[in-house]
Amino acid sequence: MTKILVVDDDAQILRTLRINLTARHYEVAVAADGGQAMRQAADWHPDLIVLDLGLPDIDGVEVIHGLRCWTEIPIVVLSGRAGNQDKIDALDAGADDYVTKPFSIGELLARIRAVSRRTAAHDADLAQIQVGDHTVDLAGKSISHGIRLTPTEWHILEILLRNPGKLIPQRYLLNEVWGSNYATETHYLRQYMAQLRKKLERDPSRPAHLITEPGMGYRYIP
Repeated sequence: MTKILVVDDDAQILRTLRINLTARHYEVAVAADGGQAMRQAADWHPDLIVLDLGLPDIDGVEVIHGLRCWTEIPIVVLSGRAGNQDKIDALDAGADDYVTKPFSIGELLARIRAVSRRTAAHDADLAQIQVGDHTVDLAGKSISHGIRLTPTEWHILEILLRNPGKLIPQRYLLNEVWGSNYATETHYLRQYMAQLRKKLERDPSRPAHLITEPGMGYRYIP
């Protein structure tokens, strides 16, 4: 089931979208401001975000910038701002589509389906990725030269490889792989990243692809 996070400070819109999306078999969570949206995105890991720009605490464009620092989650903007510059700013920040209020549920659903299809095609293009001397097949869960990974190693590696060049925060990785109760257990990540480097890097002591950003997180460099 596709998970959609709806972000809007209008309670009626949140209620309407929750009802309509749930009726079409989406799993829905809602947030009423930008701060809550950022936390929900990190903790709940939606497959797509529907985002209003006029939020009470953080402008929606800034929310997009914040999300794009660490994730490629598709973002469909749903906003009353109809000016061309508003659309340009949102799309330049990293939004995938823009729907103007007032809107029809049919149009919004069509945009969500279209963005989801593009994302699926992009994921297919990332199915095989080169890490040093090894080819990683994300779809087939296999690595060349007979390299074997544990399920936890696969989970961490897949998050990094699907976000090339992006800093993935420690908290996000810990929440995604182990759950919210492990948000401060950074030693788990150090141990597993060391294991991944031993298996995939030419020189694990001087990694070229699986990079640590001290105190912040990890990054995959193609």
